[in-house]
Amino acid sequence: MVDVTVMGAGAFGLSVAWACAKRGAKVRVIDPGGVGAGSSGGLVGALAPHTPENWNVKKAFQFESLIMAEGWWAEVEATGGVSAGYGRTGRIQPVKDARALELAKARAESAKELWQGKAQWQVVERDTLSDWAPESPTGWVIHDTLSGRMFPRRACAALAAALRSKDCEIVAEGPRVGKVVWATGWQGLLYLSEDMGKPVGNGVKGQAALLRLDQSSAPQLFADAVHIVPHADGTVAIGSTSEREFDDPSSTDAQLDDVLARAYAAVPVLKDAEVIERWAGVRPRAKSRAPMLGKHPTKDGAFIANGGFKIGFGMGPKAGEVMADLVLEGRDEIPEAFRPEASL
Repeated sequence: MVDVTVMGAGAFGLSVAWACAKRGAKVRVIDPGGVGAGSSGGLVGALAPHTPENWNVKKAFQFESLIMAEGWWAEVEATGGVSAGYGRTGRIQPVKDARALELAKARAESAKELWQGKAQWQVVERDTLSDWAPESPTGWVIHDTLSGRMFPRRACAALAAALRSKDCEIVAEGPRVGKVVWATGWQGLLYLSEDMGKPVGNGVKGQAALLRLDQSSAPQLFADAVHIVPHADGTVAIGSTSEREFDDPSSTDAQLDDVLARAYAAVPVLKDAEVIERWAGVRPRAKSRAPMLGKHPTKDGAFIANGGFKIGFGMGPKAGEVMADLVLEGRDEIPEAFRPEASL
């Protein structure tokens, strides 16, 4: 017997499956491509928060999820015996000018209240940090202690191992039995757009690279719109592009070269590191720009968990729980801004 069938083995699909399995549900995950076959099997893995200002439901939801992450990933790893490479290692960002410095200091004050003392947003002099810190025009950088990291494809493998340890099936095909949750990524959003007769979401291609450089205990960096994320395995991921128009979803090109060049300029120590992988994939972006969680708009009795554009793993712990509330208990605590209707 299967209580819940999850269509899709990416960040959202596996997170929902895990939340349901922890509550005793018998779960089957179906994905023809396998675990982490889409953008969830990428390289970057930046679990970074929104700025602590103009607080709204989306930012509060993400904050709660990021705070949950440490214990959540520890349980996943302990259950399945596979590491996701998670670490709450923080993030450093350069401050480009006097106006940005003023804003950064104001955000430091608002973070004291909004982040509830569970994390800090600090403005510090760049020279007080190591050579790993990015170059900064003002000599100041932002250092937050809320940001975390994990290696996406390893995180998917860790979730899959935890699910299998609870006798959950992960298969390429099979019958849709019990409650069905559709977490089918960017292609699922395109199919939904066809069903609705109007665009409700699309795919945005991203390109990234993996370098061999051991900075495993260092914070991630965000400089010149580039994420630089040290992983626990002695590699550093750099990404990514945001391409609304593309012909080949899996090819890399000169746009990735530009991303690497910007990373090298910001952090010169990266220049001598070997590039061991170039990667491209397509991320699902709902029209509302927020995750799409709730009852499926075109499939009676079914549910949807999609649109985790750039924040799927960061939102995963909290998204999984609210979806399990809805699917297993009929308790709907999903924010209005995340409901499918927000993108219709």
